[in-house]
Amino acid sequence: MIQLYGHELSGNSYKARLLLSLLHLDYEWHKVDLLQGAHKQPDFLALNPFGQVPVLVEGDLVLADAQAILVYLARQYGGEAWLPLEPEPMSRVVRWLSTTAGEVRQGPESARLYHLFKATSINLERTLQKSEFILGQLDQHLATRIWLELDRPTIADVAVFPYVALAPDGQIDLTPYPNVLAWIDRVKQLPGFIGMTGIEQAIAA
Repeated sequence: MIQLYGHELSGNSYKARLLLSLLHLDYEWHKVDLLQGAHKQPDFLALNPFGQVPVLVEGDLVLADAQAILVYLARQYGGEAWLPLEPEPMSRVVRWLSTTAGEVRQGPESARLYHLFKATSINLERTLQKSEFILGQLDQHLATRIWLELDRPTIADVAVFPYVALAPDGQIDLTPYPNVLAWIDRVKQLPGFIGMTGIEQAIAA
């Protein structure tokens, strides 16, 4: 049985939960109480010395980092659908894993940390500039396509989706980005989609 350690308000934990659900995989959820510092306790640090969620455990495998977990689940259980093996399409998907750990993290994710979790050490002006840049880039990219790459949902979409959809938590208005909003709605329509606090599930037609 897959074990997933995370927190319900963590967008990175949600990425792993979302792909597990999209793949229709059973798992056991273990809450790591970040607000009480559980991620800095010796038992959790034994799983991930970085002290970060999520962490996936399956048998002898212990795997940290949301993007790494997405890659593992996609290749282990998703066949070619979620992460192809051919070099060119794989590189297109991996590019967005890098983007989510870079521009998305520096933009919408940091704005959410500032407003929702009072992370006042964050430079809000710079964060808002980063947010405007990446959301503008995403909107332009999605103007000519349904999914981020390959004309089908991949882990590129799963990786980028959470903190973009959670942008309103960081007081970022998504109205100026209609293609992003349409893409968010498409992700919510995927079979097996689950929401989290701040991301409602789609209303059935």
